[in-house]
Amino acid sequence: MSSLIESDQTWALLAILFSAGAFGLWAERTRWGSKLSGAVIAIGSTFLLSNLRIIPAQAPVYDIVWSYLVPLAIPLLLFSADLKRILREAGPTLLAFAAGAMGTVVGTWIAFQLVPLGSEGWKLAGIFCATYVGGSLNYMAAAEALGLRSGDLLAAGIAADNLAMTLYFLVLFALPSLPWLRRKYARRVQEQTIDSEAETRRQAITLRGIATALAIATSACAVGYGIADAVGLGSSGILFVTAIIVALATLFPRWLGSIAGAQEIGVLLMQVFFAAIGASASIALVLEHGVMLFVFAIAILAVHLGVVLLTGRLLRLDLAEIVIASNANMGGRLQPRRWLWHGVGTL
Repeated sequence: MSSLIESDQTWALLAILFSAGAFGLWAERTRWGSKLSGAVIAIGSTFLLSNLRIIPAQAPVYDIVWSYLVPLAIPLLLFSADLKRILREAGPTLLAFAAGAMGTVVGTWIAFQLVPLGSEGWKLAGIFCATYVGGSLNYMAAAEALGLRSGDLLAAGIAADNLAMTLYFLVLFALPSLPWLRRKYARRVQEQTIDSEAETRRQAITLRGIATALAIATSACAVGYGIADAVGLGSSGILFVTAIIVALATLFPRWLGSIAGAQEIGVLLMQVFFAAIGASASIALVLEHGVMLFVFAIAILAVHLGVVLLTGRLLRLDLAEIVIASNANMGGRLQPRRWLWHGVGTL
């Protein structure tokens, strides 16, 4: 299906993705935008452009975002991932993550009983379950492991997943901005402290810090993906990248955590990623190929969200921490906490 901007117009599409990301960051500082978040606005902007056929739902540049910008953003956002501190301070959040994973498994079983998916249904169920336990990076790996090679089914599944995840992120990232819901959960993370720390980091950003951050992040990606290729696990390179950067952050927490600019660059790259998610969520493609898969995905996500919210309430978690845990299940990433107070919990 044609669009005003064709899929091979890479620079035009990059301009739109970065502009949508920048617009989201600007808008979340406004009165109306603060009710949503930069991520939600970036997703919504490109989602609208895609479904109005101004930009394509599929393009090589979106693959570039997934294959290069997201792996680069992950280590940048993990410079402060001191494992000893995380285990000490984020234990309940890890429990919420585990509960979210269990919610996904239960949701998959329920959805499989309710939604007819045909003879390959059990494979599709396994793929969606893996995706919603640890992120979209699991999608193709699970498809390969389960032997699902039908192009139509894989394309429909991706389309359904993109649309379902877009809607889920819109709901998930908006939860902390709902006063009636936030009142039902403990308040353990202080917005003022988070904003003050972020402001201190911004004031300390230097060209040398940015260069150092990018050098470390790209080196971690090079080594991580190199190891993955060497051992025959090329599709799992991000796991090695994460392990490398977390090890560095744990062994040298003061040095790595003091490098200014890493967080901000990572946030920007994730904004571009969110814009790519919105752009690839095509209502038309789902209606054509994957209505039942979309219903299947929504059923899983609904059960998952219910389980993680209930668990978070029982564990007296902050709503922001619950959103972080769910986002880690759905997207396989950790979001900067300061976004949570504008209605989004990510990376």
